[in-house]
Amino acid sequence: MTRATAATPGTATRSATLLERAPYPEARVVVLDDDINTFQHVVECLVRHIPGMLTDRAWDLAHRIDAEGSAVVWTGPLEQAELYHQLLAAEGLTMAPLQRD
Repeated sequence: MTRATAATPGTATRSATLLERAPYPEARVVVLDDDINTFQHVVECLVRHIPGMLTDRAWDLAHRIDAEGSAVVWTGPLEQAELYHQLLAAEGLTMAPLQRD
C-alpha cells in the first residue's frame, strides 16, 4: 500500500491507495421441470452432488420442480454454484442459468 506524502516543489504527489473488499458474489442453482428426467433421477443427482442434501429434502425439491416448474436447489458462493450447476447439467437435469444475488 502506498502512503500519502506531502508535495514538495518539483516532485509528484503520491496518493494513498485504499483497498476495498467487495463481498464475494453468491448465486442460486435452479433446476427446471422437464419431461425427460424421473423423480428418482432428480433425487439421486441432488443427493450425489449437493453437499448435505438429504433424500427427504431432495424428494421435496423434486415435487416442487414438478409442481412449480423449477426450484432453487442450492444457494451460496458463485464458484461453488458454478460447479454444482455443471455437475447437475452433466447428469442430464434441465438447468436454469445461474441466478446471481
